[in-house]
Amino acid sequence: MASLQLSIVIPVVNEGAEATQCLQHLQALRESGVELVVVDGGSSDDSVELALALADTVISSPRGRGIQMNAGAAKASGRYLLFLHCDTRLPADFSTRWLSGNDWGFFAIRLAGDHCAFRVIERAMSCRARLSGIGTGDQGLFVRRDIFNQIGGFAAIPLMEDVEICRRLKVRCPPEVLPSPVWTSVRRWQRRGIVSTVLQMWWLRLAFFLGVSPVRLARQYYPE
Repeated sequence: MASLQLSIVIPVVNEGAEATQCLQHLQALRESGVELVVVDGGSSDDSVELALALADTVISSPRGRGIQMNAGAAKASGRYLLFLHCDTRLPADFSTRWLSGNDWGFFAIRLAGDHCAFRVIERAMSCRARLSGIGTGDQGLFVRRDIFNQIGGFAAIPLMEDVEICRRLKVRCPPEVLPSPVWTSVRRWQRRGIVSTVLQMWWLRLAFFLGVSPVRLARQYYPE
C-alpha cells in the first residue's frame, strides 16, 4: 500500500492518446495504492474507452477543467488530491511521502522541448510560482481533501481556475513547492509560437488579476 492515501484526478476532453500515455506512466503508483480518477468532459474520440482499463474510476461531467476536477474530487477517496493535466508527467521518483505534512502545493516545472527558450521559460515559471505562491495546472496542484472541501473546490469558471484556487489557498498558508519538476508538453507553444504564447499568457494573467471576466478571457484563449 502507498504510504499516504492519494487520489490523482485527470480531466480530459478528446485526449485519447495523450491520456493513455499519462495513465500508463502512473500505473506503478496505481499498483502501490494511488487512486486514478479520469473525468471526461464530453469527448467524441476514444478517451473514455482507453481510460477504463488504466484508471480506477472514469466518469463524465460537463466540460470545463474546474467543473471536471470538482466532479473527480467528489468521487475520489484519497486524503490528498492531486490534479494533473494529461500532458503532464510526475517525476520518475515521485513518492506520496513528498506530500505528507503539507496542506497544499505544486511542483517546479520542466518543459519537454529542446529549444533553449524553454529553459528560460520553465525557470521563469518556477521562480514566479515560488515568489507569488500561485501555481498553474501544468505544475500538478495538490491539496489536502478536507481543505479542498472547506474552500469549496475550484471555481466554475472557464479559465484561470488554477490561479483562482491558489489565490484562496495561499490565504490559509503558503504552498509547498516540490523541487523535483513535473514534465509537461510544449504542444501549446509549438502550435501558437513561443513568443506569441508567452505574451498571451502574460496578458491573460494580468487581465485576470485586473478583474477581467474569465469568460471573456476564455473566448480569447479558445477562439474556436
